[in-house]
Amino acid sequence: MPTDAERLLSLVDELVRELRPGAREAAGLDSVLDRELGLDSLARVELLARVERAFAVRLPEDALGAAETPRALLDMVAGHVSGRAPIRVSVRQESPARLSEGAPERAGTLLEVLDWHLARHPQRCHVTFCHPDDRTETLSYGELGDGAAQIALALGRDGVMPGQCVAMMLPSGLDFFRCFYGILSAGAIPVPMYPPARPNQIEEHLRRQAGILRNCQAQILITFDQVRPLARLLTGIVPQLRSVVTPQELKGPSGDRSLAVSGGDTALIQYTSGSTGDPKGVVLSHRNLLSNIRAWGAATRLSSTDVCVSWLPLYHDMGLIGAWLGSLYHACPLVLMSPLDFLMHPERWLWAIHRYRGTVTAAPNFAFDLCVRRLAGQSLEGLDLSSWRLAANGAEPVSPDSLQRFGEAFCAYGLRPEILAPVYGLAECSVGLAVPPPGRGVLVDRIEREAFAGSGRAEPAASDDANALRFVSCGPPLPGHEVRVVDDEGHDLPERSVGHLEFRGPSATAGYYRNPEATATLFDDGWVVSGDYAYLAGGELYITGRSKDMIIRGGRNFYPYELEEAVGSLPGVRKGCVAVFGFTDPERSTEKLVVVAETRERDVAARADLERRIVALATDLLGLPPDVVVLAPLHSVLKTSSGKIRRAAVRDAFLQGTLGRSGSAPWRQALGLALSGVVGHARNGLAKVVAWLYGAWVWGWFGSLALLAVPAILLLPRPGHRWTVSRALARLFARLSGCRIEVSGLSHLPDGPCVIVANHASYIDGIVVAAALPRPVRFVAKGEFRHNALMRRLFERLGARFVERFDARRSVEDAEALARVAAEDSPLLFFAEGTFGPQPGVLPFRLGAFQVAAQNESPVVPVAITGTREILRDGSWLPRRGRIEVSVLAPVGPQGHEWHSVVALRDSVRAAIVTAVGEPARERRTLGRV
Repeated sequence: MPTDAERLLSLVDELVRELRPGAREAAGLDSVLDRELGLDSLARVELLARVERAFAVRLPEDALGAAETPRALLDMVAGHVSGRAPIRVSVRQESPARLSEGAPERAGTLLEVLDWHLARHPQRCHVTFCHPDDRTETLSYGELGDGAAQIALALGRDGVMPGQCVAMMLPSGLDFFRCFYGILSAGAIPVPMYPPARPNQIEEHLRRQAGILRNCQAQILITFDQVRPLARLLTGIVPQLRSVVTPQELKGPSGDRSLAVSGGDTALIQYTSGSTGDPKGVVLSHRNLLSNIRAWGAATRLSSTDVCVSWLPLYHDMGLIGAWLGSLYHACPLVLMSPLDFLMHPERWLWAIHRYRGTVTAAPNFAFDLCVRRLAGQSLEGLDLSSWRLAANGAEPVSPDSLQRFGEAFCAYGLRPEILAPVYGLAECSVGLAVPPPGRGVLVDRIEREAFAGSGRAEPAASDDANALRFVSCGPPLPGHEVRVVDDEGHDLPERSVGHLEFRGPSATAGYYRNPEATATLFDDGWVVSGDYAYLAGGELYITGRSKDMIIRGGRNFYPYELEEAVGSLPGVRKGCVAVFGFTDPERSTEKLVVVAETRERDVAARADLERRIVALATDLLGLPPDVVVLAPLHSVLKTSSGKIRRAAVRDAFLQGTLGRSGSAPWRQALGLALSGVVGHARNGLAKVVAWLYGAWVWGWFGSLALLAVPAILLLPRPGHRWTVSRALARLFARLSGCRIEVSGLSHLPDGPCVIVANHASYIDGIVVAAALPRPVRFVAKGEFRHNALMRRLFERLGARFVERFDARRSVEDAEALARVAAEDSPLLFFAEGTFGPQPGVLPFRLGAFQVAAQNESPVVPVAITGTREILRDGSWLPRRGRIEVSVLAPVGPQGHEWHSVVALRDSVRAAIVTAVGEPARERRTLGRV
């Protein structure tokens, strides 16, 4: 009887021979699956499936990325010896209840959407995450709010500012949702990034991500434990990145977060697939996302009774916006599994639809092919797909054959072919742009090949035309959106004329983040350039290919997809690893057609025969032979994270002579990254040393001057002398700290009694006011200082008055006492916000100062302080050098004693300070469960 090792190697050899007929070399236990045996990601998925069936085991989810050799696979088999029984689901979930309240149609931001749900059904299940071992985790709306509040507070303590980017390199799971909303709740901008899939891709992956991090200037990267040690290497080559943390490190107590976010604020930066040295981060506002979610929901008739089942990666717009945020908005329960789980066990996707009575899903074309290839002919007894009403197929060219095969393979399980819907979208339009009516099925347009290639016309072909091209309709544009097809000069083209697709509508981006050159090419007279070729027929959209991929040769237009698929089917060529592109010959000013095909073939005669077959196939298919055929080694055809061929990158490598250069071992890649970051780490380390030395300098002088201030305040008999000494020491402290204080508007200070109201941003605001104002003022301090004997004595000697914030009865008594004190000559100074935080913005003002002013008919003098938050931020005791401005504004007089007059006085003073400090007016908003 063969050993386990022999059985495993037999499976490997069988798969290699299927991929490369005629392959003679046998695999060894230490043969590298990709570099030596030529097994790409999909081939490895097939191998893992065969291993599971042959050994009756369930391999771990990370097997696809972790198993680099047959020996590693053998170890995994030995560690997972439990029998792998077929999936059977006998108990099915009930359909979700319909919401009586409708949907958050008036919400202007994603934060308001969550608040709407929290106020109505915090216990409603929002996400169910299915683990590979059949465990499930759930996340309710209330739990999402609580988790977001915790992370928002942690990010604030770590110095994250509103409008800053926070990068997320997280796998699918509930932590992703908490972190995404936590970043939004902190006023920051989430930037999803995909994690590395395999050890031998570490260097290329992290270097590409470094470009994105530099472009978005993220200071914090949230990732998971397995990637964190490697991701920390990025801090050396990305100067702005100062912290790499995990979601667990951001969990803690939740509380109040006060911020103002509007619909026009950026809610997400979505980097397009293939972003490298020139990253293109699509800027999407809350308004963009909500417009797309609402339009998509209206077009597909989504409601709270739907159930979305998805395995799509959450770093991609289709999974992030289409599946998750759309489900969140419409209160559709989302059933989620990891992409790796789907790749290894596509049947779990179908069984999840069965178990949870799934109604809507979305997936790229290859997913439907994978299900057919792996599951057709297998016994799926009991599977019921009759609840499925919409299967959106998008994100890559849609094959009508794939959809037909899928419909035929699973119609026996209740699948209705009319639910299959080719759709079109792009990140520049948030996610979706066109979708056919639900339940119509696939509409295929057969057109004449010669008319298409020669004149760019999509003329209907005769029914017996065997050479006809076929394109599927993606339906009409979403409600509120428009599309047009134009020629190279930007003139509108009639129906059935192929040209550049452009669109406009409320989902359209305003441009690429910090990339003005790319943004300038994105717009054409108010229309967004999609980068795709298309034609319109009957008001519906037909996509023919990417503009950058089209090849013009001999006056005829060609797209690479058809030839790539045909060449990939030839024996000896790695299927899915063919790139076809054109390049301009500088000597002849003509475009040459190049075919790059990966092969393991080494025999000279066999390679020559393979090249002849590729030329013959191209000639038969296109009518013209290719100019160059490159039989390339493994991994020469570069791909994006979603498996799309990066033709431009392959072309560049071909022209530069670097095509096919293999990567080094993972440890060499990690070492290379570390060495690349040596200078950056040294610079960052020096900056930290300088910052700590400056902090020590500042606190040293603070302690020294405090030793002079305390006895002076306690011993000097006259209040004026105490104020003079305190002010002199405060001004000296500012100079010694290198923090210049600029004061303006002192002429607005009246000579008699008044109430001074200042904004509050930092613990040093009191020192700044003392240094800036020439006449003595009496601070109104929070009552907690009463409990510290020294602080209470110092404040009292400076004439301060205390106000109780949490005892209502005592607070009223304190306010009445303040009204009597305010009639005296020395002004009362209130920090009317009562507190401060790390984020910019002026919080709502408490009414006490304005009641006192109204009762005494005293003017209120607004004082605007800027710069102190940056010097000493809440949650940090490490000061920074900076510039401080104190602006004394024109007094505002009370217009009466009535309630509405007091409120009006408060609002007028706050508005004046908001304008002067240049920060937004923030509202107090409690995140978490309501």
